[in-house]
Amino acid sequence: MVSASSASLTAPAPGRGRGSKRVLPGFGLTLGYTLFYLSIIVLIPLSALVFKTFTMTWPAFWEAVSAPRVMASYRLTFGASLIAALVNLVFGLLIAWVLVRYKFPGKKIVDALVDLPFALPTAVAGISLTALLAGNGWIGQYLEPLGIQLAFKPAGIVIALIFIGLPFVVRTVQPVLEDAEKELEEAATSLGATRLQIFTKVILPSITPALLTGFAMAFARAVGEYGSVIFIAGNMPMISEITPLIIIGKLEQYDYAGATAVAVVMLVISFVLLLIINALQAWQRRHAGAPA
Repeated sequence: MVSASSASLTAPAPGRGRGSKRVLPGFGLTLGYTLFYLSIIVLIPLSALVFKTFTMTWPAFWEAVSAPRVMASYRLTFGASLIAALVNLVFGLLIAWVLVRYKFPGKKIVDALVDLPFALPTAVAGISLTALLAGNGWIGQYLEPLGIQLAFKPAGIVIALIFIGLPFVVRTVQPVLEDAEKELEEAATSLGATRLQIFTKVILPSITPALLTGFAMAFARAVGEYGSVIFIAGNMPMISEITPLIIIGKLEQYDYAGATAVAVVMLVISFVLLLIINALQAWQRRHAGAPA
């Protein structure tokens, strides 16, 4: 008779037998489908964008992407997106902290309001912000007599980008804070650490990857934003004209090659910036001892 121990040694490992069933098919099929789907959705449209620019000569390409009006739109688009993402980085962390660490009346309502920019059409957001911040708006009518003009200025663009980018930071950091080990904070407190030391030495290192991810998502979302910005920007050339509007203008003039050239520059700059952010995130994870 075969002993139970011998049977346990000869028995196939769970999930590895010939008759085992998997929820998903094998690696080859799933990888093939993943690559096929990404090619259809991402790679083919982007490659078509790049190939379209090959119809232009290099002088024509350089003239299209380096015109003074286009350069001004680059500075405004990326500068406003960076400022908005940095603001969301700070206040998104603060909102996530309040939602996770405190209980107060109306907490569920506040939590639901964070997702409002996701559900609200961007055009509605732009019209609403313009109605508030314009010279005859609810808020603008009190600010403009003081010399503070937000609507139809670059400041209005930053406000619109903050509005649409805030949920990315909050929803990225919030689950990480919820899963944070409270025992580490209690241990640091018992060792005499101050609240600032606990935050900078215990909490911040664990949430930094999530913060960088939320920052990258908010920045990428702001760079490509169009609907909520055109209503509050004023769209004045060299002052408050964003790059997506430049692209739309070229398309309306049937300058498809010029539009794709500017779009390719936007794509390359955005890709490089996101690559740098992801590299910093991976470095931080390695530095913290977590798997990249």
